[in-house]
Amino acid sequence: MHMRTAGAVLATGAMALGLAACGGGSYANVAEKVKDAKEITVGTKWDQPSLGLKKGGGDPEGFDVDVAKAVVKELAGGQEVKITWKESPSSNREALLANGTVDMIVATYSITDARKPKVTFAGPYVIAHQDTMVRADASDIAKATDLKDKRICQAQGSNSYKRITDPPPDGKLDLDAKLVGASNYSECVQKLSGGNLDAVTTDNFILAGFAAQEPTKYKVLNDPFTDEKYGIGLKKGDKTTCEAVNKAVTTLWQNGTMTQLLQKWFGKTQGLELPTAAPPAEGCA
Repeated sequence: MHMRTAGAVLATGAMALGLAACGGGSYANVAEKVKDAKEITVGTKWDQPSLGLKKGGGDPEGFDVDVAKAVVKELAGGQEVKITWKESPSSNREALLANGTVDMIVATYSITDARKPKVTFAGPYVIAHQDTMVRADASDIAKATDLKDKRICQAQGSNSYKRITDPPPDGKLDLDAKLVGASNYSECVQKLSGGNLDAVTTDNFILAGFAAQEPTKYKVLNDPFTDEKYGIGLKKGDKTTCEAVNKAVTTLWQNGTMTQLLQKWFGKTQGLELPTAAPPAEGCA
């Protein structure tokens, strides 16, 4: 733990001397890189339908991908920017930012107090709510509190399971559920399909994307019990870019872009109530 803390301090100090940009060059911050070099490396999920899903050799597609494109274009003053996409699994997001592999991450990245010492978060750009998905024929789980003694997924790098099993402030329900490990939520859904899990519980947008792929196979309980503030992750200390991204997010809500993107990717999901206004910014301290 002490070694990680020291590494974070060194990384922050290095930023003060100049941020090494992916692909060459040196810039004081990511916002400057976008304006001057017209390029950026963005981390997204590649395995989450409707949020960030990569098919074949093309670019990833989904709500988070489109949000990233819109934010980057705002940062560039409306000019086109070359975006290199990097897969950013939940377990690797902090490391990818700290070592400069990516310039920003837009990947269902909930803003939490535990993550703030390692990451500078812009946003949130939208607020999701944790919910629960079960097999369509499940009759013994109708609400989140029914997960007591049930098998739920523990996706690597995700905090969602803690909302079920831990007490506040990190948790929510403090239930004795049985944890089944998985590398990501795609594997969680596979295990749910195979009968190795009773439920997958995480953000409703994530669940909606998977449920939409096989609507007769799964059902989302529509029993939300948390607020998950999706932020845009930046290297710790990049306050200038954070403030610029917050302005971009405000503009995208004001001009209707965010509403259009939510409708595009989630408008057909039954029972999913979509946000209609921009969430308050967290601040870039």
